Amino acid sequence: MRGFVYFVLFILMSNTHILSAQIKKENFKFGLSYGSGTQNRYPYKLSDHMHTVNFYKAQLNYRLKQKRKWAYEINLEPSFNVVRHQLIDASVINAKDGDNYLDLRERYAQKQDLKEYVLNIGIIMRYYISKDLSSYAIGSVGPMIGNRATERLAKGFAFSDIFGLGLSFQIGKTTFDFRYSMRHTSNLNFKMPNKGHNTMNMEYAVLFQL
Repeated sequence: MRGFVYFVLFILMSNTHILSAQIKKENFKFGLSYGSGTQNRYPYKLSDHMHTVNFYKAQLNYRLKQKRKWAYEINLEPSFNVVRHQLIDASVINAKDGDNYLDLRERYAQKQDLKEYVLNIGIIMRYYISKDLSSYAIGSVGPMIGNRATERLAKGFAFSDIFGLGLSFQIGKTTFDFRYSMRHTSNLNFKMPNKGHNTMNMEYAVLFQL
């Protein structure tokens, strides 16, 4: 996923000339979304642990450019995530994880509730099926702070990487949105452990045009 992070950052920086153009109020949308994810949903089938996430997001969306049926947008998503985590197969922790690895096994075998504070910034490529119905792909990255460690990811600073496919339906100035996405969290080896977490997510949003 590290290459994906660099790719999205390159796309964002290469479009700075677009962002410096005249801002149009009618190109803005804002809204709220809710979603949930798990490590045990296709294509992920990770049985050595349980990791479920509930997302509570705000969204700020700006259409950079539209040409015929294609549109390109920048998307800002601050989110608060509630995570339930449990280690199921304790054999993944061994003596290489420290002298107290038996304590680690016992600690992570208990269900944990974690909180994540995330700011994802991404690019949307949208295709209009009709005037009011569109599909899109989104890629985003951003910093994340986690309040507790797991056996796969250290506490504190990390990155949240998302790739998703979505469907939007607009009625007047209101847009109803559904998204199916894959998410990876890791910290680029700033701290250990750093196996990271992978989840498949379903999200629902309502956005309003200014």
